[in-house]
This record gives sequence, C-alpha cells and structure tokens, in this order.
Amino acid sequence: MKRLLSTALVLLIALVALAGCTGKNEGEGKPSEPSGKTGDSTGAGGDAKLEEVTLKIMIPGDRPPDMDLVIAEAEKRMKDSINVKLDVVFVPWSDLAQKTQVTLASGENIDLIFDAPWLHINQMIASGFYEPLDDLLAEYGKTVLEKRPRQMWDYNKYGGKIMAVPLGVSYMSGNSYMVRKDIREKLGVPPIKTYEDLIAFAYKVKEQEKGIIPMTAGSATYSFVAHHALNDYETHVRPTHALGNSLMLYYKNNDGKVYNLLEEREPIGTWLANTHKWFTDGLIFKDILTTKDFHQPISAGKVAIVTNGAFGIGDPLKNTFKNNVPNGELETVTFFNPEKGANITNFKQWNFLAVPKVSKNKERAIMFLNWANEKENYDLLSYGIEGKHWEAAGEDKMKNLDTSGYSAFGYVWLWNPFDERSVVGGDPQNEEMDAVLRDADMFTTDILAGFEFDSTPVQNEVSQYNTVDGQYYTALFNGVIDPEDTLKKFEAEAGPALKKIQQELQKQIDEFLAAKEQ
Repeated sequence: MKRLLSTALVLLIALVALAGCTGKNEGEGKPSEPSGKTGDSTGAGGDAKLEEVTLKIMIPGDRPPDMDLVIAEAEKRMKDSINVKLDVVFVPWSDLAQKTQVTLASGENIDLIFDAPWLHINQMIASGFYEPLDDLLAEYGKTVLEKRPRQMWDYNKYGGKIMAVPLGVSYMSGNSYMVRKDIREKLGVPPIKTYEDLIAFAYKVKEQEKGIIPMTAGSATYSFVAHHALNDYETHVRPTHALGNSLMLYYKNNDGKVYNLLEEREPIGTWLANTHKWFTDGLIFKDILTTKDFHQPISAGKVAIVTNGAFGIGDPLKNTFKNNVPNGELETVTFFNPEKGANITNFKQWNFLAVPKVSKNKERAIMFLNWANEKENYDLLSYGIEGKHWEAAGEDKMKNLDTSGYSAFGYVWLWNPFDERSVVGGDPQNEEMDAVLRDADMFTTDILAGFEFDSTPVQNEVSQYNTVDGQYYTALFNGVIDPEDTLKKFEAEAGPALKKIQQELQKQIDEFLAAKEQ
C-alpha cells in the first residue's frame, strides 16, 4: 500500500564541492564524464557506448516475487543506451532507520538510497553523506526535472540546493482509518462521521467482539496521536523542522512560533491522555510496539480499526483480507476537510531518493533516474510487466492483474505527479479528495514555506534528544505509557537540550520571516 508519511522537514546543509569523477570539471561548473564512459561523447545519447555498470539501490519494503522479471526487462531496455544493471536491495520498514544509517556510515558503495524527513534525511545531509544534485540533474536528468512541477523543486531544497529527488504526487498526505464495515453493521453502528463516533465504535468492539482487537496503528512511528493531528483543523498542530516527526516541539496556528510540549501541553496533552486511556482500557493492540508487519492484524481480520496513510485501501491488502476473511468487508473513514484553504501546506514532499557521496556511479545513477522517469519505463518499474501484472486504461489509469507478483511501490524510488496512474474502479469520493491534494490552489500556504533549518549550532543537543526520544516517544504517542510520568522523564533527561533546539529554531524562523518582509 502506498504510504506517505506526514510533514517534511528541512536542514541547511554543509555543501561540499563535487570533486574528481563525481565533481565539476575544473573551470566549467559541469559534472565530469559519466563513470565508465568511453570515447568523446558528452551524454548518454552519444555515439560511444557506455561501459556496463551495476547500480546498487537501497529502498524500503519487501521484494516482490516477480522483481527479477521486471529488472530483467529494464536491463534489456537499458542495454543499448545507458547500459545499467540493477542491484535493488529491499530493507524491511521496521529496520529502515538503523540499516540505512549504518550502511551510509560504513562507507558501503550505494548509488541511490531512500530517505525522508521523517527518517533521517536532515541529519544525513548535515553530516555530508549526500551529493548535491543541481549540476548532475541539469546535465543528465532533464526528464527528472520536467516530471516534477517547479513548486516541488523550489520548496524541497536544502540550503538552496537539490540534495535528493522528491518523490511525490501531491502536497499533503491522504489519511483515514480502515474500519471493519461488516463488524460495524453487525453491531448496529451507523456510518462513522466523527472522531467520537470512531472511539465509541472501538469501545463497542471491545465489549461485544471477543477476539477482535479494537484499534491498532499503521506503524509504530506513525502514532495514534500523530494521525489525529492530521485532522486538527482548530489549531493545525504539526511537527517542526528540527526533530523529524516528533511533536515534542511543534507548530500550531500557522503563526511562525515554536511550541515546546514540556511547556505548552495543549492540545497535544489531551490527545496523549486520551490515547493512554484507550490503551489502558484495552482498545489499542497491546503488542503495537513489537509488531513488525503492521498490516497483518487487519489483513488477518483480527482488528476493527487501523490508521491509514491514504483515503483508500490498496488492492494487495484488500485481496489478502478477502482471502483471510471471505465474509468480511473493509471501509475507510476520514475526517479530512476538502474545502479550499482548510489545509496548510509547505509543498514539502515526504519521500526522497538521494545519491550518497560514496557512490562511484553518480552520473549513471542520474541517467538511470532520467530513464526511469520516461512514461513507458516508469510504468514498468512502478507496476510491473504490462499484460501480466497490469493493463492500461487510458493515459492515467490502470487495472491490476496480479498484485501478488508485483505490487506497486513507486513511492519509494520513482513517484512523479505526471506519470502516476490511478486504479480504475476506485471510490469516487476518494478520487475527489485525492484531486484536492494534487491542486496547490486548494491549500493555504504555510507561513514557513521555503524555510530551512540549520541544525549545526545544536547538533549535540539534537543527538542528545534523539537518544531520549528513542526510549520513550513511540510508546508515549501510542498510549502505551503514562504521559505525565513520561514527560517528567523527558524533562529530566532531555529538557535543556530540547529548550536549546527550540530557541535556535525560533531564532532562525524569526530571521527567515524578517527577511521575507523586506
């Protein structure tokens, strides 16, 4: 299932000049010759044939059974042009943060790697792990540039530079709750319209459906509290640029101020208390912190409500659920407000693909992305073999034929808004809401759109905070541990560090807003 994760964050980076085979030609300001190139041609389309290289690509998820078929077809198509072989390494979502960070720190040769503001892209850029891409894209990635609107590039730079290719098709994440419609109807509960209705249904499941878990989250890091914040239309709470998706520091009211949860509890404090009560009352899955496959409970028919990072439900999950629960039925419930101006965006994207500085094939990596962003090749890598895994329904729609062989996962390495197809037969209401997400004019622009945070002055404090965050945050924001006791521990162990981060972030925001007024 496609999942976007919420609110992107940025850092001002320490830029390092391109050098050697990965750098600029002296005096020219352009990337050097592509690695493996023979002859005098200056681009992939020259007369001289490029020597074969293998690109190692690290992305999250599970390797599809038919991945080798798709890669073989892609390599066949690339043989006489960019001459690339693909070594695609899949990392389980649950291991993603640690695995990618360790790989980068070890200096292992990786040519393209997934990263995100909710993961650790800010820290990786600040630490100099990624290559600036402006010159490389200008020389070898014109299609990559053309397949993303200017706003997507302008508002997803780091330190004024393109440090990773944004992967996205909209300006905000869809969000909903997957609900067991058959259980709701069995219990005589009318269609769920409000958050209060949702919780009331969970309590009813707890009381009357033994063996069914009332609620669980779509992932441990994408918590119940964070999901609730997505539809906070009263105060518009959202994470800051400093601490990933942590809400220990947060923005609200689109006022340019940084709030500290240790000092200003509401409205998050109420959400934490409510979520802890639900966990204590047995509504929330007791193993939420140790589950690696977060869709397994819903697909196995064991849970009634699960958070969902989209308006609809992907076919793979639907099919697995139907196989496991033939008489069951799923529906989605969303509290998204589609009215013009109701939602705030900074046009940031949630997922990115970066070129590590250690890569020996930087130019070829961008050539590959350029090739992959051509419509026919995008279809291949996104959906699989046409006629086997999917079939086209016009220019922008498709029908899935065999998602068990190759489920769509373009969002972790390819996504662009021009070539992405929607599945025929989708819920018209969901499609209408998705259309809102793709229309920039439907949003209120974030006062901090274009702002970038330089964490360098508080790098030690961020590291100190992250250590404490790793101990408590996920459990706290999924209701597993008591909020008051845990916030006291945060105060004792990370309070001063959090305060310094808040002050530095506010200082930079004030400077940014003052410069805008000039």
